Formats: sequence, C-alpha cells, structure tokens
Amino acid sequence: MSVQRQELQKLIRDLGAVPPAVRRALRSGGMVKAGQPALLEVRRRAGWSSRIPGATTLQPSSGSRPGITIRVSASKAPHARPYEHDGSPGEFRHPYFGDRRRWYTQAARPFFYPGVQAASGAVAEAVADIVTQVAEDHGF
Repeated sequence: MSVQRQELQKLIRDLGAVPPAVRRALRSGGMVKAGQPALLEVRRRAGWSSRIPGATTLQPSSGSRPGITIRVSASKAPHARPYEHDGSPGEFRHPYFGDRRRWYTQAARPFFYPGVQAASGAVAEAVADIVTQVAEDHGF
C-alpha cells in the first residue's frame, strides 16, 4: 500500500478526532519503527566506512509535527559530510594530511540522501499503517 504524503495529510485533516491518538501512537515508538528502513539503508550504503554506520542515529520528534531525524555525528565520523558531497556524485578536494600546501582530489561516495530516498516508500507505508490502525481503533 503506497500512500503519498498529501494523501496522508488529507486523511489526518478529514479525521479530526484522530490526530491526538495518531501522535500518541507515533510517539510510543511508532516513528522509530517506521524510520528503521531509512536508517538501515543509510547505514548499508555507508558500509564502506568503518565509522559512518555506527555514527548514524535516528531520533524521533513529536509535538504538532511528528517525524524522525537521521543524523551522522560529525565528531564520530568527520569524513561523512565531504564524502556525502550533498548527495551528488563527483569529486572533492582536501588537504593532504592537513598540509594546506598539498591538496588531494577524492571521489565522493554519496550514501545519506540516496539511502533516505530509497527507503522513503517503506517509511511512508509504515506511517500510513500506523495511521490506519489508529483510525480503525477509533471506529473509522
């Protein structure tokens, strides 16, 4: 069951009594469970690194806009951002072992944006399943 974001937002607007229950369901681990495919895909695509997968975490957010945030710790994997290269293939330059007189060109290895995009369908489907379950629990 593939549901677009607009359809999900329309469903929440249409079911006026359900959003507080949906937020509770999402807060109680629903978003963490729904976001796991994206987290795993980002980690899988960064498998060439020994530090990036372990530095990648998922944090749920609640309130009026429940969601998830996937982060790569810059202190644990400082090389992640240059390799990500804003999700674009190509090359980046950096000083050779900190020597600013010698620069080295290296190929980018995007892992974050492509990983999130590849898992977006699974995440949307998991959130839609949660919303559907809560709606059914409330007699809709």
